[in-house]
Order: sequence, then C-alpha cells, then structure tokens
Amino acid sequence: MANITKKVSWSSRADESGATGEGTPLLNGSGQPRYCRQLSGGSIFQVGRLSTVDLEEEISAEEDSLRGRLKEIPHNEKLLSLKFESLDYDNIENQLFLEEERRMSYMGFRCLEISRWVVCGLIGFLTGLIACFIDIVVEELAGIKYRVVKENIEKFTEVGGLSISLILWVVLNSIFVMVGAIIVACFEPIAAGSGIPQIKCYLNGVKIPRVVRLKTLVVKVAGVICSVVGGLAVGKEGPMIHSGAVVAAGVSQGRSTSLKKDFKMFEYFRRDTEKRDFVSAGAAAGVSAAFGAPVGGVLFSLEEGASFWNQMLTWRIFFASMISTFTLNFFLSIYHKNAGDLSNPGLINFGRFESDSVAYNLYEIPLFIIMGAIGGLLGALFNKLNYWLTIFRISYVHRPGLQVMEAMLVAAVTATVSFTMIYFSDDCQPLGPDHTEEIKCNCTVTFCFSLSQLFCADGEYNSMATTFFNTPERSVRSLFHNQPGTYNPLTLGLFTVTYFFLACWTYGLTVSAGVFIPSLLIGAAWGRLFGILLASITIWTDSGKYALIGAAAQLGGIVRMTLSLTVIMVEATGNVTYGLPIMLVLMTAKIVGDYFVEGLYDIHIKLQSVPFLHWDAPATSHWLTAREVMSSPVTCLNRIEKVGTIVDILSNTSTNHNGFPVVIQGPSKLCGLILRSQLIVLLKHKVFVELARSRLTLRKLQLKDFRDAYPRFPPIQSIHVSQDERECMMDLTEFMNATPYTVPQDTSLPRVFKLFRALGLRHLVVVDDENRVVGLVTRKDLARYHLGKHGLEELQLAQT
Repeated sequence: MANITKKVSWSSRADESGATGEGTPLLNGSGQPRYCRQLSGGSIFQVGRLSTVDLEEEISAEEDSLRGRLKEIPHNEKLLSLKFESLDYDNIENQLFLEEERRMSYMGFRCLEISRWVVCGLIGFLTGLIACFIDIVVEELAGIKYRVVKENIEKFTEVGGLSISLILWVVLNSIFVMVGAIIVACFEPIAAGSGIPQIKCYLNGVKIPRVVRLKTLVVKVAGVICSVVGGLAVGKEGPMIHSGAVVAAGVSQGRSTSLKKDFKMFEYFRRDTEKRDFVSAGAAAGVSAAFGAPVGGVLFSLEEGASFWNQMLTWRIFFASMISTFTLNFFLSIYHKNAGDLSNPGLINFGRFESDSVAYNLYEIPLFIIMGAIGGLLGALFNKLNYWLTIFRISYVHRPGLQVMEAMLVAAVTATVSFTMIYFSDDCQPLGPDHTEEIKCNCTVTFCFSLSQLFCADGEYNSMATTFFNTPERSVRSLFHNQPGTYNPLTLGLFTVTYFFLACWTYGLTVSAGVFIPSLLIGAAWGRLFGILLASITIWTDSGKYALIGAAAQLGGIVRMTLSLTVIMVEATGNVTYGLPIMLVLMTAKIVGDYFVEGLYDIHIKLQSVPFLHWDAPATSHWLTAREVMSSPVTCLNRIEKVGTIVDILSNTSTNHNGFPVVIQGPSKLCGLILRSQLIVLLKHKVFVELARSRLTLRKLQLKDFRDAYPRFPPIQSIHVSQDERECMMDLTEFMNATPYTVPQDTSLPRVFKLFRALGLRHLVVVDDENRVVGLVTRKDLARYHLGKHGLEELQLAQT
C-alpha cells in the first residue's frame, strides 16, 4: 500500500481548517486526542493529537531526493493541492440570518421564489445570445477563410505552385490560433480547455480561482471562436457550458465586481448556496444552446456536476434550458432569414434522422454493443495518450510563450495534414443536383454541409475535403446524412486515424476548446466505416445510422457520460427511436473504458490536484475513523475574544485557515463556528465591545454588510487596526454559527464522508464525549484517501 506517512518539509498545511500543523495521520495509525488548553500569554485554544509517526526521524537520501523532485512538479495526480479552498454550500445560521428569515413574510418568500425564476430566465436568454454570437461569427470567419483558401487552390491548381496555397492555409490557421492562445495564456489561463472540469469542481464545492469571472467569459468566447476558425480539432460546446455557468454566476448576483457596478438586485442570492444552484442552471443552458437539448442539459447538470438537487431546482433549470434554446433558435432564424422555422436544434444541428417504423432490427443490438466496446477501447486509448501528453506539458510547456508556440505548431500541422490528405485523396464523388460547392451552406433545409471540388474533375467533389475542409459540426452532419456510397472506406479509415491523433494532441492546448464534437466526428467516421464493412459482408445497412452509433460510442468512451448523453443525442437528432441502442452503446463504452482508465474530465481534475469529492467514500475505508482523518491541532477562539489575538491569527502567513471553532471559556466546550471571511468583515467595521458601549457605534451590523463583501472578501493585510484597538474585545456570539455540524471522534470515515458531501459542508467539527473540540474535518482530509491499484492510498498534501 502506497502510504504517505511522514510530514514533508516542502508542504505546509494551509487548508480550510483552523489546524496549526499538518497533522496528516497514518492510514493505519490511531492517535489519542489531547483537549483544549489555554496558552500562556494569550487566549487561543489549541487541540493537539499524538501520532504514531515520529516527525523528527531522520530522512533517507532517497526520500530527500524524492522530495526534491516532487517540489519541481507544479501539478501531479499523486498530490493534493492546498491552494484550493472550499465553498460554503451550507447556510451559516447565525443570529443575523435567523432574525432576517423570521422577519420575512410569506409574500417575501414567494417574491424570492419568483426572483429565482426570473434569474433563470435571464441566464437562459443571455446564454442563448452568446451561443448565437459564437455561431454567427464562426460561420462568417470560417466561410471567409475557406473561400480564400479554396480560390487560391483553384488558381494554383491550373498554373502550378500549390505550395503557396498550403502556406496560405497554414498561415491563416496559425494567425487565428495564435490570437486565441495569446489571450488565454497571457490574460486568463483559466479560460483554457473546455471548462467542464472546472465547472464540475465548482459545483462539487471547490473554489477554482477566477473560474466564473467576467474576464474569463470574454476570453472564453473570443478564444473558442479563434480555435474553431483556426481549424483545430476542437468544438465549441464545452466552452458554451462554461460560458453559461459564468453568465449564471454574474446575473444571479445582480452586480459585476469586475466592472465595479452594483445594480442593487438579487442581494439575497449573494452566497455560495444560492450561487451554486444558478451555476447548475447556467451549465444546463450551455448544453441546451450547444445541442438544442433542454432535457439533456438538465440531466447533464445532474449527472456531471450538481452536488445538490431537488424538484423545484429541476424545473428552474429546465426553464433556463428552454429559454436558452428558444433564444438561440429565434435569433439564428432571423440571421438566416427564416423566421418561420424554429426547428433548427441548437448550434450543433445534427439533422433529423428520418426512418421507417423500425429504425433498427433486433439482430443489430449485439453489433451496437460491439461498437460500444470499440468506443470504450478507443476512448481509453485517447484518454491515456492525452494523460501522458498532459504530463509532458505540465513539466516542460508551462510558460506562456511556449504554450502559444505549441498551439501554433498544432494549427500548422493540422492544416498541413489536411491539405496533404485532400491532395492525395482519389475519392471523388459526383455532385448531385441538390448539392452546392458554396462554403456558406443554405440553412433553409433541415441540415446542411458543404462540398468542395478540390483536386477533382468538374462535376465531382472531394470526399476527404468534406471532412477536413469544413467546420467539425458540418463534417459530423455530412457523415450522418450523406447517401450510401459517398465515402470510400480508405478515406474513412485514414481520416479516423489522423483525426484521432490530432484531436488527442489538441485537447489540453492553451486555447478555449471542447472535445465533444471532435469525439463525435471520430466516432461518426469509424462508425460509418463499420456500417460499410457490414454491408459488404452480409447485410444491407444504413451507414448513417452506424455513424450515429459510432459517434455516441466514441464520445461515451472518452467522457463516460451515460444518461445525459443519451438524451442529448436523441434530442439533437430528433428521433427517440435510437434511444435504446444509444443507451446500450454508452453503458458498454463506459464499462469497457473504466476498466482501463478514468474519463477524460476526471483525469484532468486529478492532474490539477483538486480535492474533488465523489459521491461515496472509498469502498475499503470503514476501518478509518474521524480521529484518524481529522486535522489537528485546531485554533479555537473564545466567544468574547481579544481583537489583537484575532488579527494575529488571521495574519499568520504560515497558515491560511478559514474556519475557527468558538469555545466557552473555562470548560473549553464548543459553542459555535466562525469563518475567516466573517472575522474580516467584523474587523473592517470595527464591531468591538468597547465601541458598542460608546456613542461611536452608528448602526448595527447586518447581513447586507457581509453580502456586499461577498465573494471577494478583503485580505487581512488591508484591514487597519490601531494599537489601542488591538486591546479591545470582540463578541462573536451574534455572528458565529451557533449550531455547527459535529461528529464524535469514533465516527467511521464513510459516515463522515456522507455527512460532509451530502450537506455541502466546508468544516465538520470533531468532538469528544464532553463536547470538547478535538479536531476539524475539511475537504482535503477526505479527498486525500482514494482507491489505488493496491487498495486504499493516501495522497500527499502540498502547495502546488
């Protein structure tokens, strides 16, 4: 068992708790607690714990070398980062909160509920507008780019000098990608990638820095436009989900801290609990805008992100998704001058699959399951290759200049490979009467894609160009809906292999990009190839149908989504008949893929060393108790505490504790819990006992003062406290949570985990039989235990 049993010198325990030391227990250790005692010269209480580990024992040269190596790695899946804080998903029920709730009338609560629906409607509307903007700009810029390249190729095909056309294509792609990479790498690195792992972490209760900022939204939108127009093997659906979450986080607060503009609206929602629910709605609205799948958006938010759910939240999220889809379709129909047709389902219009009464036969079910297994295997290979590539990037490509250069290199290689494969392809198909060579397709039909002649005779089009010389969304539609015989098996095989490695190389670049559409495109290619091979061997098959099943299998094998992805595919294709085979395929892909490696999003969360909590504790952790996993010793405060003591605790640079148990003087028994953010607000407003007794107090502190400071509470260094004020006292009774959740020290880890995870806690106090504080359980205390290859393992805590 890979136990980490020693306190490491390069790791400081600066976590959520009020623990003053690392206190990392052994997996097989059992410490005996010491109780609160008053320190001489101060009123701080400490909780200590004996350990079976000798922290002063000599360190071998090999272990010291290992520490040195780990020190140089900014992220590692074997470490758990201390830089991530938790969100307070449990309401702080202090006297101020209870007084406000008790003063509120029934009509007041009804108005709050109406406000929640209004906010969800605004989230859906704005998310739909952003999706419409992205779609229109991508269509226009990509159309211009492909038209310029096509005309240049046609010109030099006749006179010679096609190398100039290749250079033009490479330069155009590189310029767009360079712009997208620069704004991400230099202005907002958190906007890189799809954003889905970050939103999953946020909804799980982890505070990811800058993940829902306005600046992040602007960079995300601009970056994904540059990435898609730049010809990378990416999609815009993941960034749409992130964009919807950012919109939700901003709208629900009724202000913009970035723009320093407060609209004096929705002030009641300025807390993590309410914000979490709206972010769930924003993520669902993003899915709905991307795929035209309102129900799929709700299920995505439930399956992939939400840590809390109830019936009313379901309906509000569905409302936001519906508004998002309607807004997008309405404005896109105006853009395409087809206001009477609102059937175009979202950004990614797969086109309706028309079928007879029976879309598939029972004997095809085993074939679909085989395709699911293939998707699981290919997905596991994709994830493993991307994992190794990400490790390489973490170690060697971590500077902005190198990140921009890598993105430009991938863009140039993608353009070169595309040009080469189109040039050497001899898969020329005759143009039908309904097809057009124009890049800007006619969207008055249910679905559309463009065909290009490119190195083929007059009256023919290049099948390889249909896949490469298009935006990925159009390529997927062509693979779904082109007539049988449109693609040569060799073309599909070469495209599958090439695009597989290009997409794997692309995901993880410092650009805004998603993996949904590249995965669907890869799966649609090999799925159509699978159908062609079946038709050539025994039976007649609809190759478009197998392209759909292959797309679902490949995407499921990479991201490991099941129920939500089934509904998304059904809604995006407009045919519920394929629901059963898609579900079977996705379940098979997940089972097969999970046998080898985790899903892509989980891999990247782990590589960022995020303390992510799954739904349940590790299966073999029942023999661990709260005593063995808690943080200790703990910094406790008296109910009436000296201001200087509080300032010193908060100013201690060696720790960054965010929760402090409050104890009664004398027997040192727990009477409440108070947060760092609350103490800072109290210090800022100088809520001191001596001032309260004098005429200097102008008004009583209210919850509005805490909400106005949320979420960017000022650092303690910005709070000025004079020497005379340091001698004052602060009464914490009114502001502390007088009923914090507690557990006995012998509580099993699964029970602690279930309580912590289900209630969305940030701190869980561990007490003895006499209600004396013996430790604190925080997110990192629970997240560091996980099942590894050799059973239960414990991760190291480090400042990564």
